[in-house]
Amino acid sequence: MKLHIFFTPTPILDVCGDKFKFKIYKLRLVWGFVALIFALAPFASHAEEVNLGNFSIDEIQKITGTPINFHVADKTVVADKTALAGWLKIRPALRTSANYSSEAENINFIPTDDPAAKIYFRFLDLERGRSHIRISTSLALDTDQLKSYLEKMKGDSRVEATDAKLSFTGGAVSAFSLSKDGYEIDTEKSFQDISKSLTENPLTKDITLETNALKPDVISTDLDKYGIKELIGEGVSNFLRSPQNRIHNIQVGAAKFNGVLIKPGEEFSFIKTLGPVDESTGYLPELVIKTDKTVPEFGGGMCQVSTTMFRAALNSGLRITARTNHAYPVVYYNPQGLDATVYIPNPDLKFVNDTPNHILVQTHIAGTQLFFDFYGTSDGRQTKIDGPTVLEKNPDGSMKTDVFQVVSDANGNLIRKSEFKSNYKSPSLFPHPGEEKITEKPADWSQKQWKAYKKANGV
Repeated sequence: MKLHIFFTPTPILDVCGDKFKFKIYKLRLVWGFVALIFALAPFASHAEEVNLGNFSIDEIQKITGTPINFHVADKTVVADKTALAGWLKIRPALRTSANYSSEAENINFIPTDDPAAKIYFRFLDLERGRSHIRISTSLALDTDQLKSYLEKMKGDSRVEATDAKLSFTGGAVSAFSLSKDGYEIDTEKSFQDISKSLTENPLTKDITLETNALKPDVISTDLDKYGIKELIGEGVSNFLRSPQNRIHNIQVGAAKFNGVLIKPGEEFSFIKTLGPVDESTGYLPELVIKTDKTVPEFGGGMCQVSTTMFRAALNSGLRITARTNHAYPVVYYNPQGLDATVYIPNPDLKFVNDTPNHILVQTHIAGTQLFFDFYGTSDGRQTKIDGPTVLEKNPDGSMKTDVFQVVSDANGNLIRKSEFKSNYKSPSLFPHPGEEKITEKPADWSQKQWKAYKKANGV
């Protein structure tokens, strides 16, 4: 097969005299350098690319159309052809081949619109090469796009470290759930590995990527440093007469906090530690207070958990930074004024561990009572809870309460006095949880979920 490039001869000025011929030679030499510069311009415009070489169309399709398997620790991340197209760039190219014949018959015709290529053909002296010019295709690695791809992969494939879950029994702390290292892609080393692999063999389809270890904050083998020696505060609440779904959700939610370690100076977020609340995380549908009505949602009953934790933080003398009372008085949270409602993402329950040591949270259920125990090392502070005091109580059930947390140091000097006001509306404005039963299946519930709810609530 021949590549036919048709050229129409143009008149060539025949000038006598060696001196003038030398000037023409110099002019052609200058234009040759100019042409070379313009020929290289396209490569300069594709900044930060690694040229992988020239390939046939079939080879290009095989390289870019077949996925690459990136092995990341114990995972395999597959880069499909869509992903490859983001950082493997196909570029047009011209090359000479001694075993390939082409015809150059019209030097005014250039088989491309590229300005640099036109200058290259017009002015560069390729008398010999013109008869062996072949249209080709090159493949380049776009380094910026590959780095962006690796950054995304780093986030998608990251495995977070797992903290040890601790327990305080018999006056000593131990780990009931061991810590475990996590990992994430080392993007710089992985970039070098991919570049090297594809440069050496563009058809490679399995590349192992480097990772960096992520260390947990709480390590199983390093328990003494946390300074957990004694009980510093406790919270308790009663969920008597709760429906089965609510009891189940309380058990699941409380377990999320059992063994959690709070660092000195850390602001603890209930919502952040709780995580997602839905069917996939083990929760069942139950009534929750939402705006001006009570509706069934997965995780109903979480406020029993947050209320109990609030009481533990309050009794431990910790600084409360975010707490909201319920919309109306709920019997599960008696005495009123010591409750804390939560709902993802807000309102949240937050407090600061302003003690010099770590605090270990331990939860357990005894009968219908939920307990939150805070363990640490006492710094001698004394905490007094003044209240709750009922400031106003109306026939419709609405009420206002007030509670003070008074914290003093070991010498009796006041550290702070915090006030927690609660303003409850009338329960008549809301369907009462535990009393109203849903009689029709919500549209977004499955038949299985609806059947389980009816069985649990006697509908």
